[in-house]
Parts: sequence; structure tokens; C-alpha cells
Amino acid sequence: MRRLLSCVLLLGSSLLATGRDYVITDYGAKSDTTVLSTAALQQCIDRCSADGGGRVVVPAGQYKIGTILLKSNVHLHLELGATLYGSTSLKDYRRVKSSYQSLRTHTETIQLVYADSVDHVVIDGYGTIDGQGRVFPKLSWNDEGITRPHLLRFIQSRNIVVRDITLKNSGCWMQHYLACDRLRISGIKVVNRNNYNNDALDLDGCHDVVVTDVIADSDDDGITLKSTSPRLCEDITIQNCIVSSHCNAVKLGTETNGGFRNITIRGIVVKPSSDQSSQFFGKPIGTSALSLEIVDGGTMEQVSVSDMTVTGTESPIFVRLGHRGRGWTFSKSGAEAFVSQSVSGGNEGATQSQKPDSIETVGRMRGIYIDNIRVKDAGRYGCSITGLPGHPVEDVHVSNVSISYRGGVSADELPAIRQAVKDEKAAEYPEATMWGPLPAKGFFVRHGRSVHLDNVEVYPTGHDVRPLFVREDAE
Repeated sequence: MRRLLSCVLLLGSSLLATGRDYVITDYGAKSDTTVLSTAALQQCIDRCSADGGGRVVVPAGQYKIGTILLKSNVHLHLELGATLYGSTSLKDYRRVKSSYQSLRTHTETIQLVYADSVDHVVIDGYGTIDGQGRVFPKLSWNDEGITRPHLLRFIQSRNIVVRDITLKNSGCWMQHYLACDRLRISGIKVVNRNNYNNDALDLDGCHDVVVTDVIADSDDDGITLKSTSPRLCEDITIQNCIVSSHCNAVKLGTETNGGFRNITIRGIVVKPSSDQSSQFFGKPIGTSALSLEIVDGGTMEQVSVSDMTVTGTESPIFVRLGHRGRGWTFSKSGAEAFVSQSVSGGNEGATQSQKPDSIETVGRMRGIYIDNIRVKDAGRYGCSITGLPGHPVEDVHVSNVSISYRGGVSADELPAIRQAVKDEKAAEYPEATMWGPLPAKGFFVRHGRSVHLDNVEVYPTGHDVRPLFVREDAE
């Protein structure tokens, strides 16, 4: 039976490879960035899908495109030396509206490469997709996908493979996978530090995902799990990746409407970027290596993080149960008003017109295991595990952690530090540095139950008067 199952799986994974090749230059694409090859590439994809599937080949060369729509059973292959450049003009991007009912906004959005409700799609090869996203200015707090295109977006799709390619310079998030099942991402390189909201990878309400051997360098968060709808992120493994970020290298949150369950993260290297020429968010050495957050309702349970090697980050480990309470829907009229204002170049009143529903219920965090974390050259903030009064973080196990950090907190600073953390900041955006330096040089634990710290060592490089651990309403 096991041999039969293996054969079936191998057969399923090779179906796309057995189809014929559809070469985009045969459909009129030009290796010339002064002309658009969008129509030629789309025609090639459409023909491939209509014929039952196959491989759409991008030969070595430089091609300029606007929005392309991927379809089922299409294998988009970029040969070595091939680059797809995103157009720098918004008029070349198609506005699309998904049928997925749990989208945070109910409006049309723009992407460079887009797929909705597709099955069996592969993007691979040793070529590059470059969004040239620096040219799209940030117009308002929530203009991602409105006037700044995502580079790659999959919605409610299944059996998706993205491997080996290089992704660069998105207008906002690099990759957004929303409500997708059976997703495999491996061997890709991501460079995304040319604009605001430049995440490297966002998995949003996805199930059955494996991410491996990814090298990511982003201004905003690196590898991020989100739950912007009631659908949980569930059964996800992330391993053997190298991540650089000015913000959070690995993060569960900030949006947490559904939550996270059965998440395994292991073998991650976190380090500062070698390119510090620009910074839009965060800290030069990064805000955190690991942030685990529930702030919009939802539940986090059975999360295992192990074998991380970290250089830098101001506050390496941040575990936070808060109550921002942001819901998953916006009013349609508000979203439409925002689009109108953004396209016309104005943003006055946009933040007022697009307010989300609120969630009254505080979420829950339990069953978190963090083991074998080695940190050097960290900042002086310290680490934290914090819940809220009456809503503790539960069943947290932190073991075999070694942190070498800058230190340097004097006795004169302690009163102000202790005063700062008295504010619970329940509804504020969760960030590892939200209170400033913490009362503990190791771990500040507040509103926790069954929190276990075992073999935790902290080594300041400068004199630091803070205790190793501080606990408040915690056991």
C-alpha cells in the first residue's frame, strides 16, 4: 500500500512535466523592456491551460509585463537568464476581484502575477521576477494591492509549487497565499527592501504547507503567518531557511482572526541584511527573531519552534496575547472610497472611511514550545511573554536558550522602565519593542500560566543592573 501511494504521489507531481512546452516568444513576447509582453504571455498561458496543461517557458531575456493571470495545470518556467519585469505604470495592471468571501477588503486589487481558485500550478526555474516596486509611492495606511501591487498572489488555490526562482522588489508584500491548500515553497530567493510593507512571504489562512530552503531579505517581516479571515493557518512546516529583516524574521500575526494550529518551525538562521542602504520600518539589526502573536481573537495552539541561530534583533523572542480586536471585514463603501481617493492621488479621509469590524472576544494562546535558540549581538530590550489580566498565555515551554546582548541598562533607568510596562497596551499594535527596554534582561513574563523556562542563559556585553527574569501575575 505504501509503495502504491508513493507511486500515485509521484505520478501526480509529474503530470505537468509531461505536457508540451509553450514558449512565450512564439506568441509575440519580446526581450525588450520598452514594450509590453503582457498579452503574449497571457495568450500563452491561456492556450496551455485550454489544451489541458503543460509548461509555459520564459526563455533567457528581459520582458516587461503588467498583470498576468495564472490558470490551472500551468507550469510557468523561467529559464536561467530570464527576467520578467513588472511595469512601472499602474495602467498596465488589471484590477481583479476575488470570489473569496472572507477577504479583508471587498474591492478590486492589483497584482503582477495572480491566481484565484486554480489547481496544480507550478512556478519554477532559475530566472527572476522583478516587480520594480520602488516607483509606487505609499499613499495611505492600507494601500497595499490598491496602488502598490503585490508581486505574487494566490487565493483559494490548491496544489501549488513555487521553487528555485528569485523574486525581487515588490510594491508591497512579495507573496501572499490566501486560503490555499497543499502549498510547497522551496529553494527560492527573495529580496524585498525597496518600499513600505515589503514582507518576504505571507501565508494567510493556509493548510498543509511546507516552506524549505528559502533565503529571504526583506525590509518588513520575513516569513509571516497571518489569519486575516476566520480560516486558521494549520499544519504548516517551515525549515532550513535564512532570513534577514528590519522587522520580525519569523512571525505569527499580526492579523489573527482565525489563528494558528500545528505549526512547526525549525532550522532557521536569522541575520542582519548585508544591504542597509534603505530602511522603511523596523530596526537596522531587526526588531525580533521570533514573534508569536494573538491580538484579533483567534487561537494559537501547538506551535513548536526549534534550532534557531540568530545574529542581531533588538528583542529576540516576543510572545504576545493582546486585544486589538480588529475584525476581518471592511465596509464596502469605505473600501470603494479608498480606491477612488488613491487612484486620484489623494488620501484625505481614507483611514476614517475604512474601519474594520471589531472583535469583542480575547483570543487564546497555549501549547507553545521554543527550544534550542542561540542569539548573539542582540539589542538591550530583552524578551517577553505577556498576556492580559484574566487572559493568560498558557502552557509555554522555553528551553536551551542562550542570548548574548548589548546590555547597558543603569540603575538610573530602572524606574522609568518599570513605569513604562505598567501600561498593558492591550489594544496597541503588537511589537517586540512596544514598551522599550524591559524590566528583565532575560524574560519579562506577565499574565502567564504554566510558563516553563529551562536552561536560559543571558550574557550582557555591558554592565546591566536588571534581573534575569521578572514575573508579574505569572506561574
